[in-house]
Amino acid sequence: MPISFNNIPADLKIPLYWVEVDPSKAGIPMIHQPSLIVGTMNGDGKAPPNVARAIGTQAQADEAYGPQSELAQMFRTFYANNFANEVWGLGVPEPTGAQAATGTITVTTGPTEAGTIHLYIAGRHQGINIAASDTPDEIAQAIADEINDSGDMCVTAVAAAAVVTLTAGWKGINGNDIRVSVNYYGTIGGEQTPIGLVLTLPTSGFLTGGTGVPEWDEGVTPGSPGPISNLGEKIFEYVALPYTDSTSLNSWELEYGFEDVGRWGWRRQLYGHIFAAKRGTYSDLITFGNTRNSGITSVLGMEMTMPSPCYEVVAAYTAKAQRALINDPARPLQTLSLNTCKLAPLEDRFDTVELNSLASNGIATQKAGSDNQPMISRETTTYQLNLYGFQDDAYELVTTLATLARLIRNQRHAITSKFPRVKLADDGTRFGPGQAIVTPGIIKGELIAEYVQDMWVGLVENLQAFKANLIVERDPNDPNRVNVLYGPDLINQLRVFAVLAQFRLQYDRGLDTQIIGPNPATIGMTGTLPSAFGGLLG
Repeated sequence: MPISFNNIPADLKIPLYWVEVDPSKAGIPMIHQPSLIVGTMNGDGKAPPNVARAIGTQAQADEAYGPQSELAQMFRTFYANNFANEVWGLGVPEPTGAQAATGTITVTTGPTEAGTIHLYIAGRHQGINIAASDTPDEIAQAIADEINDSGDMCVTAVAAAAVVTLTAGWKGINGNDIRVSVNYYGTIGGEQTPIGLVLTLPTSGFLTGGTGVPEWDEGVTPGSPGPISNLGEKIFEYVALPYTDSTSLNSWELEYGFEDVGRWGWRRQLYGHIFAAKRGTYSDLITFGNTRNSGITSVLGMEMTMPSPCYEVVAAYTAKAQRALINDPARPLQTLSLNTCKLAPLEDRFDTVELNSLASNGIATQKAGSDNQPMISRETTTYQLNLYGFQDDAYELVTTLATLARLIRNQRHAITSKFPRVKLADDGTRFGPGQAIVTPGIIKGELIAEYVQDMWVGLVENLQAFKANLIVERDPNDPNRVNVLYGPDLINQLRVFAVLAQFRLQYDRGLDTQIIGPNPATIGMTGTLPSAFGGLLG
């Protein structure tokens, strides 16, 4: 009986027709790579803290975490950048003893003409129409009413004696990243302060006084599981983490790292990426970048005066990364717009030299797009050094591990589907057709066939070199084990197009009857050329 059946007994005597179904040759790898948005919820949230849950709409996020919470604000930006892919939320409670960030807007002098106050809080526009006769107290109350009427701003407002006090919608350090400004688009965009009106904004331009970072390794009560351990073994491929303090990054990088306990480790094989964003001066970001070294973490640098807060920028970054990398993990993320995020003023934006240095020091970069929104410039990870502390670019870009994860999952699907219950024999063993037997040679052929498929969809290149370096062998100490040395040549990206424009004022007269360079026929030109080119092309 050469054919190996899984279920039909070999000694079956009952007639006549019996069929078992075997899907091992039919399936294809399924792409299921949800995002996880991590952030602080507030007292209005109804979801259990520290437990991930699928979120399908903004209304669900508002109900689960509180409409004015950090996490709800992140979902609003995420959905503006990605409406199609699966996303979950992980709401963490406000840290014990934390304080909410606050700031004030003082109406110093009333207007002499009617107009509109174009107030921006965390990059979100609030238009307050005022009359020439309005007093400072009335204007302050109008500002507070406009903010509170929306119901989903990142701050609440209280007016008293011509002063508007803003309070972040949650307690924690990231409330300090809420920027307050006016007239973002300026007079050319139709925004200017009504004549005579004098407003005093927070001195630093930001709310201040927010304290407290979420606890990642312990739950609400001492000894209970923390938010990271509560994720279990569910795949969360793209994590939007709005905290860049060392404690937070270390905890998440341990969870997603390459060690035994990490998601990139051999035991778990879950994989994934961590995205973050950090505001700072050029010098501060360079210094910060040199303190980190992880291939699974990408921190997007932000100018100090960028109106949008870090938690919204990272939500946009993660959303666009998920949307693009699910479609093709090997394509660069450059030029993808961070919708609804606002650029720093022109004079404050990082220039080309600064962007290049940031990217060389472990900081992902963004710059102005043609739509006047920030766009991803280079999705750099914080990885810069090998185990001995020498410069290394193995994991420099997000696309490297994204591509490798896709290859491993494709290979894992092929092996586990086609060889779930088989016998193992040496190459050259003679066995009947249909037997559930594999040899190192059969496995090697399967890996090469899988590589061809991966090359066809643009994940790898250089098939001949791959075949020459592929090793499949039986373990000399365990006859039931196969060892594989798998060396894919990951496809690269077009990131730099360099041209030497070696111009002439006039070519040598001796060369005016020929074309310097390859004959067009050798580079794929077909068809009939105009007669004027006949002599030139020979």
